[in-house]
Amino acid sequence: MVQIEQIAQAALAGDSLQTRSLTQDFLREQNVLADVPKPQTTDARVLALSASLAELFAVRLSQAAPVWTKSIGGINEPVFLVKSALTMKRLRALCEAESPLPLRKRKFFAPPNYLEFA
Repeated sequence: MVQIEQIAQAALAGDSLQTRSLTQDFLREQNVLADVPKPQTTDARVLALSASLAELFAVRLSQAAPVWTKSIGGINEPVFLVKSALTMKRLRALCEAESPLPLRKRKFFAPPNYLEFA
């Protein structure tokens, strides 16, 4: 079973294919997002992104987010989850302006349709 922190680790590593694959598996396996356990990690970035992703998926699926996400703060330095945002000014501006709120509030930036699937 895919854990939310595996998705966060893949995203932070810049592995977009693995991130999407893990996300699809996670959403297929996890029927109730409120039941997602808090990651057991000491890595603040993984924990913050895990909370952001859990909230993002909950919003998109009209479910409640896990209670533990409320106690997780943001990170110190912004992180762009799409590598090309570091070199493409317009994409960077789009990410900064329209990143989904669950990501943006913890200083993670991505396009508004990040990890949406048809």
